[in-house]
Amino acid sequence: MVELGFKLVRDTFIFTDKRLILIDIQGLTGSKREYLSIPYKSISRFSIETAGTFDLDAELKIWISSEQQASISKQFNKKIDIYKVQQFLASKFF
Repeated sequence: MVELGFKLVRDTFIFTDKRLILIDIQGLTGSKREYLSIPYKSISRFSIETAGTFDLDAELKIWISSEQQASISKQFNKKIDIYKVQQFLASKFF
């Protein structure tokens, strides 16, 4: 069941009750797509980074399992409440 979803410039984040689904649009025409399905239990940590008071863009980073570098790093614009995303992800860690 879909609980939360966001459309970024070319990418889509879908948060279900069991996993995070990313749809990454690639190429100039947007005809190439990558679908990535990540169970919440595979996410080891996440972080958000905001730019400041006047620049409201933010970046979400997600680490999968024991990787040293962030597996996923996406920019969110000011139209999306990054704190709502953070709160939702935090609720999936028991």
